[in-house]
Amino acid sequence: MSTVKSTSKLTLRLALALVTACVSMGSVAQTEQLDLPDMGASAESILSRKEEEEYAKALVRQMRAYEVLVEDPLISDYFEAMGYRLASNSNRPDKPFTFVVLNQPVVNAFAAPGGVIALYTGLILAADDENEIAGVLAHEIAHITQLHLYRALENQQAMTIPIALAMLGLVLAGGGSGEAIQGALIGGQAAAQQARIFFTRQNEYEADRIGISTMSRAGYDPAGMGEFFEKMGRITRSMGEGPPEYLRTHPVSVSRIAEADNRAQNMPKPQPSDGKDFYLVQARLRALGEKVPDTALQWFEHRMDRADVGQAETDALFYGMAIARQRKGEFDEARKLLHNLLDRDRHLAYELQLASLDLDAGNDAAAIDQLAALYHAFPGNHAISMQYAEALLKKRDPDQAETAAVVLRQQLLSRSGDPRLYELYGRASNLAGDQVRAKEAIAESYYLRGGIHEAAMQLQELVGRDDLDYYQRARITARINELRLELAKLGLEEE
Repeated sequence: MSTVKSTSKLTLRLALALVTACVSMGSVAQTEQLDLPDMGASAESILSRKEEEEYAKALVRQMRAYEVLVEDPLISDYFEAMGYRLASNSNRPDKPFTFVVLNQPVVNAFAAPGGVIALYTGLILAADDENEIAGVLAHEIAHITQLHLYRALENQQAMTIPIALAMLGLVLAGGGSGEAIQGALIGGQAAAQQARIFFTRQNEYEADRIGISTMSRAGYDPAGMGEFFEKMGRITRSMGEGPPEYLRTHPVSVSRIAEADNRAQNMPKPQPSDGKDFYLVQARLRALGEKVPDTALQWFEHRMDRADVGQAETDALFYGMAIARQRKGEFDEARKLLHNLLDRDRHLAYELQLASLDLDAGNDAAAIDQLAALYHAFPGNHAISMQYAEALLKKRDPDQAETAAVVLRQQLLSRSGDPRLYELYGRASNLAGDQVRAKEAIAESYYLRGGIHEAAMQLQELVGRDDLDYYQRARITARINELRLELAKLGLEEE
């Protein structure tokens, strides 16, 4: 059974969580009055903390099953760190959050129950600086902390059955845009109109107001929110086919832009930042995301000609060019670009890309030595650990695989929800001769990508071995029972 097929029934359970992916993105003008936070409302009890966590994990598993997540460590970790920095400075830092990047060329973002906040790659590439992205994230965080999503759920209980039948899988497989989510989850014009009634302009204004305060406390320039709104307006005026997805799902009026600008002017100004890390991640996303590397190269070269490009962004453009040229197999040109950058700044992104280049060019020993040095200089760094482990596994050497297993085990202590980690750990354990750990790791990677049934089958096969010791058998049996219980809750297997 394929992972996608095994998750189709899970979709029905996720629909309640995902209805707000359309509700939070379907606003209309209703009233100018701002509601104060209703902290004691029954909406707070719609989902328990445990249910929020379960919804978040299930939603992320479903996204992975349809391969729409960007899981490059340098990219995903950057936006996760930005999200947590904002969430920790919000008015509800106790709320659980999960931040993901969806590999969709759409200018959009959404929030769902359980604190899942998704940025689309199209939106990231459209931004001019980190403050604009921070404004989007802060806005979505406010929708969660102000209980807008849960109030919508509270008002739409009667709609959950027809919405459930709409199938999230079709949405993700079909591109995952806001309009696709709205069409698939609502499944009818009357229901769509009903959904819009419950998420009004007052929610959007409140999310702006709370979000701008969050940005300021987190050290971002609060003007970034209004600047992004204005940019979306300019894009709308230049497009003959209608506004970008972000404006269809987050309607922005002239008065809303003005209010955001006025609030920002009354906030303390943060310490200036060159935003280099954002530009590097943005360039990496573009260089890796384009199907044809030449397309990315042309974009970087065109951008370089603009007079308003500062040094930090210029370095990022050269970094993006290096990645694109490496993808084309132009290793000498890529190496020259990276060495020029490293002469000015020993940035980790350049160091890792140079090691990647050495691996692609067949200089495995040099890459491993460089990654080993970085690993010991920055212990626990996720991007370094992943790249170091992959390099160690390239030659399929048992001794190097044992080293890789040690590196990956340390990462699993803090990142037990990462399927790529489990896949690499499974490979490392297998090459190092520990087939039991290898099988367990592969089962967990299936589970984290939505294949709960496949994970249970892998472990059921493993527990049948007669060479397991007492502790191995007890551990595997306990995990099988957990998976069976989860399958039963989802209606995929009898309890």
